[in-house]
Amino acid sequence: MTGYTREQLTEMLKDGIYDVTFTKVNGEQRIMPCTLKEGIVPPKPPAEIACKSVVKRHTVQNVLSVWCTDSKGWRSFRIDSLIDIKKSLNE
Repeated sequence: MTGYTREQLTEMLKDGIYDVTFTKVNGEQRIMPCTLKEGIVPPKPPAEIACKSVVKRHTVQNVLSVWCTDSKGWRSFRIDSLIDIKKSLNE
């Protein structure tokens, strides 16, 4: 674990694309290029569309949802499984 808080990680990811290394639930290690930067993350759909197509999710303090830039979709990781985070060279 790197010792970052959810708030610190969120602020970093709003600044650009980062390579996040973490341990998946199945024990595998993954390096995921991801961001929360405005202009890269797609806009949210209108509420009426979102209600029909998105399952309601509750916020879990230990899980951070991010935009994965290589798969072009929303992914998440457990903050306590974080191994490393560094600015992506592919930004």
